[in-house]
Amino acid sequence: MDNRVLIVDDEHSIVTTLRDDLTHAGYAVDTAQTIQHAENLLTSNDYFCVITDIRLPDGNGLAFMERAKASSPCINTVVITGYGSIESAVSAMKHGAFDFVLKPFYNEEIINILDKLSEIDSLKQENTLLRRQIHTHSSLKKIIGKSKKMQDVLSLISTVSLSDASILITGESGTGKEIAAGAIHELSPRSSRAFIKMNCAVFTPSLLEDELFGHEKGAFTGAVNRKAGRFELANGGSIFLDDIDDMDLNTQVKLLRVLQEREFERVGGTNTIKVDVRIIASSKTDLRTLVEKGAFREDLFYRLNVVSVKLPPLRERKEDIPLLIDHFVQMYAKNKRVVFDNNALDTLIEYEWPGNIRELENTIEGVLAVAGVADVLSPALLPDAICHAHGGKPVAEPHETEELSEYVRECERVHICRILNNVNGSKTEAARILGISRKSLWQKIKKLNL
Repeated sequence: MDNRVLIVDDEHSIVTTLRDDLTHAGYAVDTAQTIQHAENLLTSNDYFCVITDIRLPDGNGLAFMERAKASSPCINTVVITGYGSIESAVSAMKHGAFDFVLKPFYNEEIINILDKLSEIDSLKQENTLLRRQIHTHSSLKKIIGKSKKMQDVLSLISTVSLSDASILITGESGTGKEIAAGAIHELSPRSSRAFIKMNCAVFTPSLLEDELFGHEKGAFTGAVNRKAGRFELANGGSIFLDDIDDMDLNTQVKLLRVLQEREFERVGGTNTIKVDVRIIASSKTDLRTLVEKGAFREDLFYRLNVVSVKLPPLRERKEDIPLLIDHFVQMYAKNKRVVFDNNALDTLIEYEWPGNIRELENTIEGVLAVAGVADVLSPALLPDAICHAHGGKPVAEPHETEELSEYVRECERVHICRILNNVNGSKTEAARILGISRKSLWQKIKKLNL
């Protein structure tokens, strides 16, 4: 356990009182009177700290302490002794002791040392976690999210990427399954080799088989040359089978063989081709349900689902929406500083996003396209479907202390933005609808900072 302490001393009275006080302070304590007994305890327990005397019945405590740190480099050590000298203190520190305490001592002194060690270890763990998070952020920078659900996903991806296990990524359409698959490959030992992507939903069964396994010359009408399939191209690397839930049963049988035997034949061929490929698959539907319906092979499901990575829908991680908005604004605003006002941001956060991240990206791109020179974006620029789903009004109710002129200005601003949005930014058409001249419209756009 994290706070387990081992006391090694042959003075019964010291051991007994120190053990009782440390236990009362919240530490779990084991005791030993000899080095042999202490070493036996070290082999079967994980200790946060070893407190040892220098002179023990069967040997030197410093030598024991050195062996303990060699076998467990993270273990902390404190030396206690009744034979104090500068030389012994220096020797203890050279052997890696954190502190040196002379007998007789107050037990509170030992407790203070252990508390200080606990604080240092906690800081070390935080530092290690921070470095891991920085590495994860660098490697997974395309996956944006600070929510607990996404942090769990990032942590799982970082861990499973190092193995060769098959991975099944599940999630609704638009949740970023392809990006997650790419991150897994980039973090894997295969990152320097090919990463081949294949969407199973866009091909007919016969074309899908041809794309995956290739064909020999003359295998069918039009096969004028030999063609290497995606598995051959991915040899040594990874292959991503997107929308595997759309794969037909016959192709599933051939894929199962690749997973089991790591071999296949091209269409129309007899030569067996061996491949070393890591398979990452994705599904937008629950494969277990398809297995129950007989639409997906159960044995293939278990072969693919060695590790499952589930991507949450955007509506279940709304705290990530502002981060994603900032990301897409930077992507599409072309170095222009653009922000959404509070009403627009609230509307975007409250929307359910059935199309998930893909829908959000398309929305931000579209809003920026019709926003013109405006750098503060209001709800009037958002698609009607999003505003109506939010159930709010494009213009907020006036604050009781707000001047009439400011409220009228905002109403005018919102109305002009809405008209411009409806006519795809055409100033001439907008001016006609508003009943003003084109020059007057330009003046209002400038005045209202649209």
